Amino acid sequence: MTIQEIEKKYGFNFPLLYKQLDADGMLDVGEYGPNWYAEVYPTLKDNPPLLLHSYDFESLNLKSVAEEIEELRDPEDYRNINPEFKFIPFAKSGGGDHYCFFLNEENNGDVPIVFVWHDSNEVNYLAKNLQDFIFKVLLIDMSKQDVYNGLTDEEFREDIESVFKSHKKYLTEQQNDILSNILKRNIIDYEIHVSPKIVESARGLLTDFELESIVNEVIPFDKMNQSFKYSNE
Repeated sequence: MTIQEIEKKYGFNFPLLYKQLDADGMLDVGEYGPNWYAEVYPTLKDNPPLLLHSYDFESLNLKSVAEEIEELRDPEDYRNINPEFKFIPFAKSGGGDHYCFFLNEENNGDVPIVFVWHDSNEVNYLAKNLQDFIFKVLLIDMSKQDVYNGLTDEEFREDIESVFKSHKKYLTEQQNDILSNILKRNIIDYEIHVSPKIVESARGLLTDFELESIVNEVIPFDKMNQSFKYSNE
């Protein structure tokens, strides 16, 4: 299925940047399945498509986008999403939550990115538009090395450098400068204060505090981290 066919069938327009990603092959992630990591992933890792190495993010090919639109709009779907909400999914989490364009609040070409939970009647605002979302996710990736799965320092740096290389053309000059400078740093260990009584250790190229500061300064969004309910039930 093509971008144009999806737009015509469901009566909307994708953001221009998403169309550019499609034209550049950045949405070509193959078909997910039991053999995807062994057979498809190795062919993608050196020139990563959309946020390939990002934690809990699975970009959808266009066929899957159409299928997920149908699922979210199905009146029999268990979530009972208010039909007034126009969510267009473009990625999923491993647990089945959706990263979506929120068409209801398009403003001068900016279509907010939201996270639609599958097991909770909640939607979180993530970014003002797709460009800012990509920048924000790359910052998050740089701040948190996957030590749980035994990712080495070298593998961590190689992954984020390869993603930055394939994504930099879609970001602003300022965003690229920030990410480029962060990539020159040494990896550090730091603490995350989850709550007054809970402190977790993390490892990366920047701390959570610096991450939050950059996000607020470079990609301000008045609804960042706010949420609303997608169902009246």
